[in-house]
Amino acid sequence: MSAVRLSAADIETRLRSALAPEALAVEDDSHHHAGHAGAREGGHFTVRVTSVRFAGLPRLARHRLVYDALGSLGAQGVHALAIVARAPGEPE
Repeated sequence: MSAVRLSAADIETRLRSALAPEALAVEDDSHHHAGHAGAREGGHFTVRVTSVRFAGLPRLARHRLVYDALGSLGAQGVHALAIVARAPGEPE
């Protein structure tokens, strides 16, 4: 059975809806992992998101908000997800 392949657009749609971000970039890094065993399990993505929802939250809570926003999408086709989550005004 092959894994469901998500696109960066699928992830972006969910995050925009749930987090109302000021800035959002979703990159599909899967091509960098071709041939790696986990590549068969799903895609590799990097998410850079800035949202007021992250203000005052520690890193782990921010990541939980991102995973919660993805809901079932995460289990269906994401093998690896790198997250950079910032509140507005925080430095890169």
